Amino acid sequence: MPRSAISPVTRRTTTPITVAENSNLRLSRRRLLGGGAAALAVAGTTWGATSLARAEETPAGKRTVPFHGVHQAGIATPPQAHATFIGFDLRPGVERSAVVGIMKMWSADASRLTAGAPALADTEKELALDPAGLTVTVGYGPGLFTKLGLQERQPDWFTPLPSYSIDRLEDRWGGTDLLLQICADDPVTIAHTVRVLTKNVRSLATIRWTQKGFRNARGTTPEGTTMRNLMGQVDGTVNPAPRTTDFDSLVWDNGTDQPWLAGGTSLVLRRIRMEMDTWDELDRPGRELTMGRTLSNGAPLTGTDEFDEADFTATDKFGIPVIPPGSHIARAHRTHEKEQFFRRAYNYDDPPKASRPPTRD
Repeated sequence: MPRSAISPVTRRTTTPITVAENSNLRLSRRRLLGGGAAALAVAGTTWGATSLARAEETPAGKRTVPFHGVHQAGIATPPQAHATFIGFDLRPGVERSAVVGIMKMWSADASRLTAGAPALADTEKELALDPAGLTVTVGYGPGLFTKLGLQERQPDWFTPLPSYSIDRLEDRWGGTDLLLQICADDPVTIAHTVRVLTKNVRSLATIRWTQKGFRNARGTTPEGTTMRNLMGQVDGTVNPAPRTTDFDSLVWDNGTDQPWLAGGTSLVLRRIRMEMDTWDELDRPGRELTMGRTLSNGAPLTGTDEFDEADFTATDKFGIPVIPPGSHIARAHRTHEKEQFFRRAYNYDDPPKASRPPTRD
């Protein structure tokens, strides 16, 4: 369960990133992007014309999301169709000045790529011309603070999460020192960005894992539609809405603990395995009881609309709860304001490990 802290990226005045004079990686609001492991796009582009003489609207591939801002892009902005998460570990002996160099390089390249311009040393310049809402989000893992001797800059709460009893965690998917989250509506754009940002840091960091994710293609569903996961479930109904007071107070750090993190946040990246073969064995009523919602529109079993409040006290004529206590919606229901977080989900369908063919006696 990788966990990371993400600090803001502010608009630059001269160079994409400026580091404090004493090279201690001080990440102030006006200077640098910091870090966490983890989310993006802007308003949709429509096609068409009011008359035959009118030119087409700007293609979706030309959409841009600014890299610099009060907060890092890829967190509060609407999710794009594709995402790639990359976890890096620093090589032994890498010092702070080298990490500063990585941040400068990533920021310079990302600010150009997200604007639809080739990176400074881009060898495939043509692939950079269609950013398709590209965002690049950079994060620091807990191990980075230890390796660079910056424990005093690490927030008190920023520690590895404990595992749940049902978890089957593997070290190879664990927390890393650095994380890149790269999202766009075009997988070619992502592939190009991944190559540009990774190939120049090979001598300083190694990639431990890469995770790809996807959602519906842009324009498939109306703007603001809650996504569905591969189980057919409406996924993300109870989620704080970006650019609201509740979202801001929940997601953005106020800098009280660590001033450098003001305007930043933290991210937990979890791979959740879905037992699709078992799911196939359930009939539709069984699936809806498992979820506590209707599959057709995501409404709770006690309501008619996706966003109706669930009534967990309702019972049928036999006194049986309409929403089973063990259902997903019941178990995920918060009982306190602080039992809440912002989810930015993606589907994945990584192929299973190859199995050995059966042997004959």
